Amino acid sequence: MAKPKLVRPQLGRRVGDTTERWCELFLDYLEGECRLAANTLQAYGRDLRRFREWLGKRELSALTISQLSDFVSCLHDQELAPATVARHLVAVKMFLRFLQLEGRLKENVAELLGSQTLWQRIPEVMSPETVAKFLESPKRFDRYWRRDRALLELLYATGCRASEMSQLLVQDVHLNEGYCRCHGKGSKQRLTPVGKRAAAAVEAYLEEERSELAGRAGTPPPWLLLSRSGRRLRREAIWELVRKYARRCGIPGKVSPHTLRHSFATHLLAGGADLRQVQEMLGHASISTTQIYTHVDRSRLQRVHRQFHPRA
Repeated sequence: MAKPKLVRPQLGRRVGDTTERWCELFLDYLEGECRLAANTLQAYGRDLRRFREWLGKRELSALTISQLSDFVSCLHDQELAPATVARHLVAVKMFLRFLQLEGRLKENVAELLGSQTLWQRIPEVMSPETVAKFLESPKRFDRYWRRDRALLELLYATGCRASEMSQLLVQDVHLNEGYCRCHGKGSKQRLTPVGKRAAAAVEAYLEEERSELAGRAGTPPPWLLLSRSGRRLRREAIWELVRKYARRCGIPGKVSPHTLRHSFATHLLAGGADLRQVQEMLGHASISTTQIYTHVDRSRLQRVHRQFHPRA
């Protein structure tokens, strides 16, 4: 049977009754033709929802560069992170470009809007001593302390994102060989290291707790890290666990799974790892993204200066 043809909404002058539908078509386009990852689609969906709320009864075809600049100001007023503001602009530009290709707009004034300079902010990094204390913070009185310790150890050992850790499968973890297969952004796969301490924590979790959790699911779950109901441990739950144990250790600031990722990269560079190797382990498409960590570790820069500068 032939696939039903997608019905396009009527192109009226007012956007209140059609913009939401066009956003849906745009997200379908990103998923079906651009093959964007689910997390990216969700982020763009949230960005476009905020854009629609700001848009109100304004007409897309009548938007000016001044009005779009006001939208950017509204984002800043909400105290969003610079990187989040930049992503909003990318989403809006792509959306209006899509409408232009579909004949909905004649001109895309968003192209005239200068891109926000992505932060040059130094990421928060924990010291090795703080990391050691943090990784040992799950205690026996915690309900699933072996799972939680395995989670924290893996986050630091691999540098994986919370979403990647949530999707990690049992079959992708090779403890004897010391690595796991990670499914990253854009469905790209990479091998990430698993050290002896992380492997031991995972082994203890597999032997003592996972079978109990898996038994609560209807069918045997494929994921490594499970919730108390036997389902996949969601990304949001991973964030909450990290924050819980950070508070227990008295670590100041906003600690997140990305803090462990930042610490992973910084400590590798401090130990002398090559920037390209760190890029590969982090799964960065561009080395320019990895280079932010060269601004973090002053000791490494000082050591390089002493080693290579003729008058050091």
